[in-house]
Order: sequence, then C-alpha cells, then structure tokens
Amino acid sequence: MDTRLLRTFVTLARAGSFTAAARALHLAQSTVTVHIRTLERELGTPLFDRMPSGTVPTRAGARLLEEAEEVLDAVARLRATAASASGQGDAAGGAVEGQVTVGAGDSLCAARLPGVIASLRHTHPRLDVELHAADTATALDGLRTGRLDIALLLEPEVAESDLLARRIADEPLAYVAAPGHPLAQRAVGWAELADECFFVHEEGCSYSDRLVRTLRGLPGARPRITRFGSIDAARSCVAAGLGLTLLPRVTVERHLREGRLTVVDGPEARPVPVQLVRHRKRWFAPGAQIVAEELTRAFATA
Repeated sequence: MDTRLLRTFVTLARAGSFTAAARALHLAQSTVTVHIRTLERELGTPLFDRMPSGTVPTRAGARLLEEAEEVLDAVARLRATAASASGQGDAAGGAVEGQVTVGAGDSLCAARLPGVIASLRHTHPRLDVELHAADTATALDGLRTGRLDIALLLEPEVAESDLLARRIADEPLAYVAAPGHPLAQRAVGWAELADECFFVHEEGCSYSDRLVRTLRGLPGARPRITRFGSIDAARSCVAAGLGLTLLPRVTVERHLREGRLTVVDGPEARPVPVQLVRHRKRWFAPGAQIVAEELTRAFATA
C-alpha cells in the first residue's frame, strides 16, 4: 500500500475538510480526493462521510485511524534509522529536517516561544516549527489526534495515562493594576480583593480558575469576574484602570517597565509549573526531540 495514501487519510481526518488537508499537504484538492478514493477502493469501505460542514470519519475510518498513524510512525522510524546508518541527518550538523507542531497557551506563545523558534531557525534551518495557541483541553486533544507533536501547558500536573509530561520550569505570577488603582503598590489580603473587578484568562486556565474559585469561596465576597480568551484583552482592561488581573509575570514585564501597569502586593500566588507533554506511544521524531531539548534549555535559563 502506498504510504502517501495513508498520509492523506490521516491528514484529512485531522483537518476535517479536503481544502484544509490539501493546504496542509501542499497538494491540489483534486489530488487529495483521488488519494482518498483510491484508498477506499483498496480497503473496500468508505472512510469519510462528506458533510456540508466538512468531512467526518466513518465508523470504519475512525477504527483505522490509529492503525494508520502507527504505520506512518513505523515508516518514519525506518527512514530515520536508515539516515542514521548512512551518516545523514544530525551528524551532518543542523541537517535534521521536517515539521514539528507545538501547542501552547496564549502567554507562552506570546512571551516565551518566539525566541526559541528564532534560535532553532539559526541552529537547524531545515527544521520547521509550527506554533499553535491552544488551551489545555485543545492541546491534549491535539496530542492524541496527532495534530500536535509537543504541548507546553501551564498546569500543576498532567495525569493522563496516554501522555508523558515533564515539568521544565515554573512561571511566576503577579497581581497587577493600573498605577492609579487604589490597591496599587500596597499590601492587600483576600478581604480587600473580595469585591474587586478582575479581568482574567478564559475558563480552563489553571491559575485563573484557582483565583476565581478562591475569590468566590470567600465569605460574603462579591467579586466581579470577566474572562477573556486573550491575555492581551485582559491586560488592556486592567491598564485602562478597570480592575485587576493575575498573569504570568513575563506577560506584563514590558508594561511594568513602561509604567502602564504596576504590581499589587496581594496574597501568595504560587508559580505555575510549565509541563512539556508528548504522546506516550507515538514515535518522537528526531526533530521533535531537538525542539523539546531547546525548549527545556530556554526555560531553564529564562
């Protein structure tokens, strides 16, 4: 069986439409259609239902997806072993190539990862790192479906039996407000925060969820909570003097230096761990290993 057909099948299952699959594979949409029809003919069963909103794997397609991914993993291992045995690949110095897809939260995408990607482009110019902003649930799903090779999560722990997680750093958090806010630059406790306006990251963000639970659990508290999918939106509302927020310190450093925000000396906010996560069973390609090592070094020296 032509592994190109399997690659197209897996990509279409992940992408959800022929157009998106063609774009991901750098193929004409008609070629993707031919590949899928050829594979369906060889296997003797329809693999996708064509819906107005896109494509959905049939029951047979869903059952075959994991096995197809295993076949492609085995082929990739075989090629990597052959390249190593022939003296090609990393031994040539920066010759590892391919695409590595990384998913991470909004704050890490904005503040930590651009420098890592820039460094990798210098040391491994044939290695393409694709970055996707994703919350924890989306990132975990991406690892399981193969859309992501690596995820960086701001979570105390990742207790998923099919995934491997390694804590590589801790991100300090900071309460911040506009310089003119009544609580700016003074020590405050939970009682003084109980009725404040907070602009925080969307539900599913571990440190924001913990803050909201604590505030709402205070006796007689009436906090006003507004949640955003974008850290930049929350930060902008706070800078405008509308309330407070709790964010990774790295995401507000520039605003603190420029005087647009100031630190509020609030209750202890424990640093949130940075977890590097990958799939336990899926092959971790040489390119993905290089990216993981660079991420670990970068966070260790941040």
